[in-house]
Amino acid sequence: MFVSPAFAQVSEGAGGGFEAILPLVLIFVVFYFLLIRPQQKKMKQHKVTLASIRRGDKVVTGGGIIGVVTKVDDDDQVTIEIAKEVKVKVRRELINTVIAKSSGISNEGEEQGKNKGGDSSVKSSSSKSNPPDKKKIGRSFKKKNKESND
Repeated sequence: MFVSPAFAQVSEGAGGGFEAILPLVLIFVVFYFLLIRPQQKKMKQHKVTLASIRRGDKVVTGGGIIGVVTKVDDDDQVTIEIAKEVKVKVRRELINTVIAKSSGISNEGEEQGKNKGGDSSVKSSSSKSNPPDKKKIGRSFKKKNKESND
């Protein structure tokens, strides 16, 4: 009968350990560039945003409350007005986003001063046009409605 003897395979030696670790190193490198590094950049940007919060900025807190910063108390705390005459003190770390940055109160005064200086070609951003009279709009709508029904 034909029976062949079974031989055990010989291992290659010390080179096998490096080949086993290489896929793990590659996975870590991919995770670093796709997950860890972008998250660190986002955290750094968020820190800068929190450090630059000023009075007049419109912010969203961690709980979803939207308000306007009325006072920067210290490095850790700000006061936010969430409704008319309703002010809440919030820790700075709990502010998620800054919706609108204020231009600063001193800048508005300078702009108004420039407009008062005699340059009539520049319009002030604070002046608003008068909205149309609602009663007149309602009357014209009613007249059109009556005409279409007749």
